[in-house]
Formats: sequence, structure tokens, C-alpha cells
Amino acid sequence: MLATARRLLRPLRKRPAVFGAVPEGRRLQRILRSPNHAGGGFVNPVPEPELPRFWKVLPELLGQVRVWTDSGRRPVRPVPLHRTTLADLAVPPASGLRLTWLGHSTVLAEIGGRKVLFDPVWSARCSPFGFLGPRRLHPVPVPLEALTDVDVVVVSHDHYDHLDMAAVRTLATGNAVFAVPLGVGAHLERWGVPADRVRELDWGESAGIAGLALTATPALHSCGRGLAGPRRALWASWVVASAAHRLFHSGDTGYFPGFSRIGAEHGPFDATMIQVGAYNELWPTHHMTPEEGLRAHLELSGGAPGGALLPIHWGTFDLAPHPWSAPVEGITAAARRRDVRVAAPEPGRPFEPLLETPDEPWWRAVTASRPAEHGNAGRARPVQGRESAAVARGDIPEGTAPAPGREPA
Repeated sequence: MLATARRLLRPLRKRPAVFGAVPEGRRLQRILRSPNHAGGGFVNPVPEPELPRFWKVLPELLGQVRVWTDSGRRPVRPVPLHRTTLADLAVPPASGLRLTWLGHSTVLAEIGGRKVLFDPVWSARCSPFGFLGPRRLHPVPVPLEALTDVDVVVVSHDHYDHLDMAAVRTLATGNAVFAVPLGVGAHLERWGVPADRVRELDWGESAGIAGLALTATPALHSCGRGLAGPRRALWASWVVASAAHRLFHSGDTGYFPGFSRIGAEHGPFDATMIQVGAYNELWPTHHMTPEEGLRAHLELSGGAPGGALLPIHWGTFDLAPHPWSAPVEGITAAARRRDVRVAAPEPGRPFEPLLETPDEPWWRAVTASRPAEHGNAGRARPVQGRESAAVARGDIPEGTAPAPGREPA
């Protein structure tokens, strides 16, 4: 009888594939040697405040549950999409740099003649279960099968809304190299990515991939898949640089005084992709508010307006009890006061941040309440009155950018 019971329980003891794998062997030894690992797990770049006891925040949690059901939590009409086609991507960007926001934190960057895909998530839910968890609020505007030719896949951390097992398995059928924080490679290898196509980096480490330089930089967050083993893998923001252009992707992060150093060491950036959604006062050290996101962008730019800011981590999954469009409304309003160019294209619309700033408030047409119109809103506003970071560095000719008042060709 005991043997029968053990046989029946054996499947329950096996870690489900969607939970990934626990680092072991040489990978574990490398983790234990990391200066960012202490006390049994990775630690953040600054001390985290002690979280209040559950019973103290229970009334607030119950109140937020009520807010979660209020109007404004989701778009009231279908989110407009630009259905990116292979024809869109077949034409090289005129400036050498093009970004396509595909929803949430998933961005396709074309830089240095290469394609880099950040935080690929294509599943209907950001959850280990197909029947439970936050459901996607709009379709992905491009089939994943159309992107199996990407050169690099960058993963910020292993939470389900940033690391999608199904997407990884599809991308593994191509030739992409995966750049991930230390420890995340264990998940990828379990899902079929060959070990020689995984580059695991600690904060401050860089790897040359397909002619690009990728650097893992600090973030204030956490990690963990499954029911055990929190902080066994690292989380990171990322810098991607070609000979002519530089990008920053924040991943998930709370605000911390480290962005100035990242900008000084790796900037100036032609564009930053900054997390601005799913914020809440109960988890201030894990996600930035729109105002904090703007502050991070400015510090990455040395206090100047810098390159374009692409808001990410909003609009696709309902992960916090703020109104659906609050993140993009907040970041555009804050940016207007500081003369920062915010690119807010509808999902799937490619744009070249050196040439244009798509900022038509398309989200208002699908939002329950519509605030006052932006004073500077308009489709594909050309870059004017300020040279891009690439022009300032002399990496592209000044004549590449359109003249003030003219749309790019």
C-alpha cells in the first residue's frame, strides 16, 4: 500500500515545467559567488523597507478589491492595434533604429542591423495556469512565428508577465541568443534552449552578441516562479548598444538612486523603455509610478530631456487597482512639464525614435472617462528643436533627422 501511495504522489513531487528549473551545479556556484547574493538569495541594490504586517494592511487590501471592480479598470472598447507585417520589418529603419511596442514590456528593437526582442510574452494569461490569472486585454499584434529570426532575446526577470515558457519554446526553434540575468538560464535550458545560446549576466557584466553589446544593470525588484525558491535568480534592467545607438530597458523596478550611474556609464540613450504601470503604494519598491518613471528617464539622461521615452508595462494585463490608462496619462502629463518626448504608439506600430514621436492619445477612445486633451498630442510628431543622442555623438549625419515641422518621409 505504501509503495502504491508513493507511486501516485510521484507526479506531484515533480516540478512542473512552467515553473522552470532550480539552479544547480556550476550555475549555482556562480550564483553563490555573486556580490549581489547574500543570506540565501539575491538582494536589491538598496535596502528595502520592512513590509507591514498583513493584518495591518488587510483593510486597505479589502478596499482595493472593491476598487478593482470599479469602472475604468479595463478598456471599454477593443484596443486599436497596428498589425505589424513582415513587410513592415523587411524595410530597414532609415535612422538605423526602430522600436515596436507589442504590449506590456514586450518590445522589438531593430538596432545595428539586428533584431532584439525584450521580455517576450505571447500567452493569453500571465500565469502558470491557462485557466487562472490576469488575462490579456488585447491580442498580440504580430504572430510570434514571424519573429523566430530575431538575433537576441533579452529577459529582465522570471515573472510570468516577462518570461513566457511557450514563447521561449517557439523562439528556441530559431537561432536567437538569449541574454538573461544570472540564474534564469536554468529555466531556459529546461524549456529546450541550448546551453551555448544562453548568456547569463550579473549586474555590471556585458556580453557581445551579434555585433551588439548587452549589459545587465541593476533594478529594484524580485523574482521567483513556482511555490518555492524566491530570489534564486536575479532581475535586471538592460543596456543594448550598437556602434551608433544605445537603448535602455528598465524591466520591472521600483525607483532607486542608481539610474544616474547607469546613464553616466552607458548613456546617452537614444530611447529608454521605462516601466510605468502596475504601481501601488503597497509595493512601492517593486514598480515605479509614472512620475518616478519620468525621474528615472531624466537621471538616465544626466538631468536633460534626453532621447525618447517609451512607456512599458501598462495596457495589456490588469495587475494593479489603478485605472487602465492612468500610467500613460500620468507619464505624458509629467513629461510635458519637463519637455521630455514620450512615444506612445498603439501596440504594434513601428516607429523610429530619432525621427518621430508618435503620441496621439489613442487610448482615450477606448477609455471610460476621457481627461482633457494633451496640448502637444498628435500623430508621429517629428523630432525637432533638439538633436538626438546619436546625432550629438556624431554617430549619424545631422541630415538624417527631419527638419523642424516636417514629417519624416
